[in-house]
Amino acid sequence: MVGVVDYGMGNLRSVEKALAFVGAAPRRVAHPDDLSDLAGVVLPGVGAFGDCAARLAQTGLWTPLQEWVSGGRPFLGICLGYQLLFEGSAESPGVAGFGLIPGRVVRFPRSVGKVPQIGWNSVRILRESAFTRGIQTGDFFYFVHSYFPVPEDPECIALETDYGVPFPSGVCRDALFAVQFHPEKSQRVGLQLLTNFVGVAARRETPTLSAP
Repeated sequence: MVGVVDYGMGNLRSVEKALAFVGAAPRRVAHPDDLSDLAGVVLPGVGAFGDCAARLAQTGLWTPLQEWVSGGRPFLGICLGYQLLFEGSAESPGVAGFGLIPGRVVRFPRSVGKVPQIGWNSVRILRESAFTRGIQTGDFFYFVHSYFPVPEDPECIALETDYGVPFPSGVCRDALFAVQFHPEKSQRVGLQLLTNFVGVAARRETPTLSAP
C-alpha cells in the first residue's frame, strides 16, 4: 500500500490511477494516522511553495512526513513535493521547507526565455539506482514549473535537464527519490519510474547510487 499525501490542493486522481496501474494500492494520506501500515509515501505538488507548506502544517502532516523521510522509508516527491524537501524557496521568501536536503529552490533566470517550462523535456542520468531501472539518458518526461532546487551536495543529484540552463531534475538519497517532472503524466517512462518506486517500497529497499 502506497500513500498519496492529500493536503487539499489539486486533483490527486492522476497520481492514484498511475500507481494503481503499476500494481500499487494507493491510499490518500490526509492525517498523521493515515501513515500507518504504508510501504511508501508519494508527495505530489500543486500550487505555491508557501501555500503547500501552510496546508501540510494545518493537517498535522508536516512533522510526521519529516520523520518518515528521516527514518529512511520509501518516499517519492513530485514537482512541488520535490521542492519542499529543501530549506526554502525564492517563490515564498521566509517560508521554511522540510530542510531534509540542504539547498534552496530558485527561479529560472530571465535568460531562458519562456517561464514556466511547460511540456516535454529529456533527462540525463548522472547516478543510477533502483529508481532509474529501465530509464535511459534522453528519455522525455512532462514538466510544468518555474522554480527548481539547487542541492548543496551535488552527489545527491540523480537526474539533470536543460532548459536554457542545466538544472537538477531529480535527486536520490537512501530510499528518497524526488523529481521535478510529473511521472504520472509522462506515459511509458513515467510509469516505469513509478513501477521502480513501488518495487523499492515493497522490498523495503535502500537503493545505492552508481555512475551510469
